Amino acid sequence: MPFSAIFLDRDGTINRELEYLHRIADFAYEKEVPQALQVLRALCDHLVVVTNQSGIGRGYYRQEQMDELNRFMVDDLRDRYDVAIDAIYHCPHHPSRDGECLCRKPLPGMLLQAAREHGIDLQRAWIIGDKDADILAGYAAGCQGGILVQTGHGREYDNFTPPQERPFAFQRCATLLEAARFLQDQ
Repeated sequence: MPFSAIFLDRDGTINRELEYLHRIADFAYEKEVPQALQVLRALCDHLVVVTNQSGIGRGYYRQEQMDELNRFMVDDLRDRYDVAIDAIYHCPHHPSRDGECLCRKPLPGMLLQAAREHGIDLQRAWIIGDKDADILAGYAAGCQGGILVQTGHGREYDNFTPPQERPFAFQRCATLLEAARFLQDQ
């Protein structure tokens, strides 16, 4: 496989952005996401979701509700589209209520934990997301590169550029499918 892992943000990247999504009835994929995930799955050893879920820390929904939604998504992708998600990592914290943590993107905690638990070579991993925090987490973790998709909040970051203190490939793509095709060509 060309890549050890592809890390994916959830809200705004895999599913349509909805503030504090926690109900299955409100879940909907972004355009062409199942097809994109089929391409990405074929390119990597590990397909891992890393998602900030501050709604838990804010008390808007419970951990169990998020777990149920994630199970629904994983089962649906597996059963309807033959796409296996290897793991989902989430940060339930909100800085104003929980204080500082090491897992909330843009910090790399979730990616580093996934690397330890799954034997991921971060120098052969990419991250895809719709916010600067996603790309910065990949950079901080030592990933090979990051792709900022223009879905969800992506258009709010037109002027974003990751730090250039070390080699880090950066690309903008309109959709997750475009990102998958970009990685296919690498």
